[in-house]
Amino acid sequence: MSTEPRQAGTDDVVAIHALRRSLEDWMAARGIDQWPVGSVPLERIAAQVADGQWWVVRDDDGVVAAVRLVGTDPEYWGDDDASALYVHGLMVGRRASGSGLGRALVEWADSRARAAGVTWLRLDHRASNPHLDDVYRSWGFEPVAQTGRPGFEVVLMQRPLT
Repeated sequence: MSTEPRQAGTDDVVAIHALRRSLEDWMAARGIDQWPVGSVPLERIAAQVADGQWWVVRDDDGVVAAVRLVGTDPEYWGDDDASALYVHGLMVGRRASGSGLGRALVEWADSRARAAGVTWLRLDHRASNPHLDDVYRSWGFEPVAQTGRPGFEVVLMQRPLT
C-alpha cells in the first residue's frame, strides 16, 4: 500500500464519511472523547471535498486513511493570520492501526506546508483526550493554547517548519 495520498474526489465522499463514522463508533464504544457519533454530516464532507480540502489513501479494500488540509482555521484558531497549514480530520481505519500511517500523513502534510513556504503546521484535539496529546507531542507538536467550544475544550498545537 502506498502512503502517498491523492486528492479526494466526489467518488470518495461516502467512503470518507463512512471511515469517520466507523471511528466515531469505535471511540464511543471505548469511552474516548474526541469525535461524537454523527458529528460531521455527509453534506459537510461533500462540500469540503468539492473545495479540495480532503486527501485519501487507498488500499485493496478502499479508503484506509484520510486527512483534511486547510490554509486557515477561524473556527478553532480565531482570526490568527499566522503563516500555517492546518491538519484536520486525520483518520486511519482500524485495519491499518499501528502501521504508522497517521504519522506518515502528518509528515506528508509537513512537506506540503514546507513547499508552500508556511511557518507552522497546526492541529488540535479535545482537551479530554490525553492520548492524542501524547501522540502529537511525540510527533514534535507543542500546545500553544486551549480554547472553549460549546460543551468541550480544544488544545491547539503546532510545530515550526523553519
